[in-house]
Amino acid sequence: MCCLLGIDIGTSATKAVVCDHRGTILASAASPHELLTPQPGWSEQDPEGWWNATVAAIRGVLSNADINAAEVAGVGLSGQMHGSVLLPKASLAGDGSNARALRPALLWNDQRTASQCAAIERTAGGRAALVDMVGNAALTGFTLPKLLWVREHEPEVWARVAAWCLPKDYVRLRLTGELATDVGDAAGTLLFDVDRRQWSDRAHALFDMDTSLAPRVLESCALAGRITPWAAAQTGLCAGTPVVAGSGDNQCGAAGAGVVEPGLVLATLGTSGVIYAHTNEPRKDSGASATLAGRVHTMCAADGTADSPGHWSLTGCMLSAAGSLAWLHDALFPDTPYDTLLAEAQAVPPGAAGLVFLPHLTGERCPHPDPSARGAFVGLTSRHGRGHLVRAVVEGVTLTMRQILDIFAAVGVDTGARATRVRLGGGGAKGAFWRQLQADIYGLTVELPNTEEGPAFGAALMAGVGAGVWNDLREACRSTICVTESRASDAKTTATYAALMGEYQQLYPDLRERFAALGTFDRS
Repeated sequence: MCCLLGIDIGTSATKAVVCDHRGTILASAASPHELLTPQPGWSEQDPEGWWNATVAAIRGVLSNADINAAEVAGVGLSGQMHGSVLLPKASLAGDGSNARALRPALLWNDQRTASQCAAIERTAGGRAALVDMVGNAALTGFTLPKLLWVREHEPEVWARVAAWCLPKDYVRLRLTGELATDVGDAAGTLLFDVDRRQWSDRAHALFDMDTSLAPRVLESCALAGRITPWAAAQTGLCAGTPVVAGSGDNQCGAAGAGVVEPGLVLATLGTSGVIYAHTNEPRKDSGASATLAGRVHTMCAADGTADSPGHWSLTGCMLSAAGSLAWLHDALFPDTPYDTLLAEAQAVPPGAAGLVFLPHLTGERCPHPDPSARGAFVGLTSRHGRGHLVRAVVEGVTLTMRQILDIFAAVGVDTGARATRVRLGGGGAKGAFWRQLQADIYGLTVELPNTEEGPAFGAALMAGVGAGVWNDLREACRSTICVTESRASDAKTTATYAALMGEYQQLYPDLRERFAALGTFDRS
């Protein structure tokens, strides 16, 4: 039996899954990580913790009696994006057993780099110019601001840096002794030429970054190395097992849902909300104004092989999606089950009797790149009850996701970014009410795929392509992923939400200055 191993280095845990050539999940295991917050707004992890968790997760799946390590044909890696792992020269020699980071990695959700982001945009000639050069605006989550922060604030550490990489790439270094990254993760660094799928010499020169510090770049399904004897002894895998480049968690999650061709979009409603679309050509969000450029991110898709470059993707992320519902539950109705709250919301007509919720509880990233954005109930009257509050929250989150879809259509309509069907993932896909609500607000058919393993499963499919089980990622997805439920939008309800959207999309612009002013009271 041929088995494929996918590993996802997430923020809270590392997960490993093993599937067969039909996509059947044979085993899964997870091991948690410790999150370090040395100061408010700082978020770090020790890369050695990722390695320890990876070893535990791999051994966990291999402990399944139905799995033989000798039958694992390939390994794929997914990981949290944008994190900065800084490596000394000694880590780059040998079999990976001595690879150690110089300091804890700054993570994707670390917020300390606002001044570096502003400096990056000034140096590039403005936000729109930066988007044109590297495909994305400067956000605190991206990698380059973190590298600049360390260079500025910890020069003694920076002086010892011989290379930097992304989180999953550190784990691959431990597994194979080879340092590399993939085009998808590289596209989230602000140092990558997304159009040409290679490091940007211009960006490196502008920001005085040595190109020799960057890892070599591979397509996601290309072979990146093989399990070393040392790593085999640590994990239980067989020495020589192929390991492919893999990609970031967004790209791998899309592959795990079968979103690898134009017209098919992935909408994931977790704590945050992510819309992902596959495009045949790179499309950049130049925005309606300089401040709106880069609302959605232009990345490289994970479907390339050693012999054939892959395609591109658009990604938009709102910061508080299902997290908004969790806030409402925990703050106001902690003793009421979610199912009860959602049942009451379902009993309320569309539009929640004129009550609207803006879900910007932790600032916003897309569709409004504004860290000062705030949440709000608008239109509240004495007629509104608990069901109205819940429905307004769920509708507000979904209307914001619809706004991201509309940006996609404006940016990439001629390259297939206009959605025809939406695959659903995350907690928002688990309830029939919210699934139908998404169909009605998007005005599109929504689908549930047959797998819930997400990025780790996508990484396993990439391993299968690299190992020759399938010719390409599209074939892998067609061979393993099917739709278990399809829901069409209701024309009348969609028309109601189209009218509501006309009012909803005016609320943030109307309140933007008030949000900024209210923030001064919060800080005081």
